[in-house]
Amino acid sequence: MTTTTETGNTLAAEAGKLRRQRRSILIGRIHGYLQVLGLGWITPILRLGNGEDPVAQGKALWKGLGIPLLSIAIFLLLWAQLAPKVNTSLGTIPGPAEVSDAFSSLVADHDAERAKAAAFYERQETRNAKRLEANPDAEIKWHAYTGKPTYFDQIWTSLQTVFMGFLLATLVAVPLGIVCGLSSSMNAAINPLVQIFKPVSPLAWLPIVTMVVSATYVSDNPLFEKSFLNSAITVTLCSLWPTLINTSMGVASIDKDLINVGRVLRLSTGVQVQKLIVPSAMPFIFTGMRLSLGVGWMVLIAAEMLAQNPGLGKFVWDEFQNGSSSSLAKIMVAVLTIGIIGFLLDRLMLALETLVTSQTQR
Repeated sequence: MTTTTETGNTLAAEAGKLRRQRRSILIGRIHGYLQVLGLGWITPILRLGNGEDPVAQGKALWKGLGIPLLSIAIFLLLWAQLAPKVNTSLGTIPGPAEVSDAFSSLVADHDAERAKAAAFYERQETRNAKRLEANPDAEIKWHAYTGKPTYFDQIWTSLQTVFMGFLLATLVAVPLGIVCGLSSSMNAAINPLVQIFKPVSPLAWLPIVTMVVSATYVSDNPLFEKSFLNSAITVTLCSLWPTLINTSMGVASIDKDLINVGRVLRLSTGVQVQKLIVPSAMPFIFTGMRLSLGVGWMVLIAAEMLAQNPGLGKFVWDEFQNGSSSSLAKIMVAVLTIGIIGFLLDRLMLALETLVTSQTQR
């Protein structure tokens, strides 16, 4: 009887060990995705729940979550202590509490503006319904709400603009980079132009872009606003260079034996590019795209401030010109928003790179 019980306990222990091993393998697979999303600190918590070494997982949790939180807390403490000691034309530098209040105010303004828009459309719908009731053949007119854009509307405008500029830059830079990487003559021809135009500031490009768009983009029913195109094209001109350079480097560094295999198999140039060159150069291409998106986001804010185009840049400039007691706190909100969005855009590109790379490797 004792032997049977011991055997049962041994089998149960072995089964439990096997289950923990399977969960550990699954956690290892999940870890890669969590790292891409910046959530790698969740892995030690999962491993602790799986019964793994608590000391090792505690150290990993402290390194992945504890230290970043501690650094943020120290930053906020220093900010709160030092900010009131700096006086400006708009008052003292706002601390974390004032910035939090300013953000709450912006949220309240957004909700109020949305309520006004909803009431406007409701009144319009009621008015048109009465007209149709009195005269079924009456001509009905619908008007769009023309209230001021809120802070979140400006964020959305900036995101649309930067993605348009980034998309245009990618469509130009990747094919051109592949050509430059494959042809040393083409690279020699393009490289001087890259070195000349790469350092040019968006503040120099914007007046030229504005004049060209105003002269060439003439339409009674334009698909895009000129201000949108001005900012997007400026982003394109400033952000395409990292992708172009990295794509060219990635293609040029491909093992020549791989290219020779394609020639031996008599693959067409298009097939070689699609099946051999692009997958091999993918890490370089995505590195360039991540850099380009970051550059484009910085360029966009400067372009919106200079040209007074709708977006976060215009919001910052308007608040600076406004000069009210809450303006500096709202500018700080915008600064933090710009930084957080920049971080999220980089995480998005890293996640896309991981997804595409995993698909090409299958």
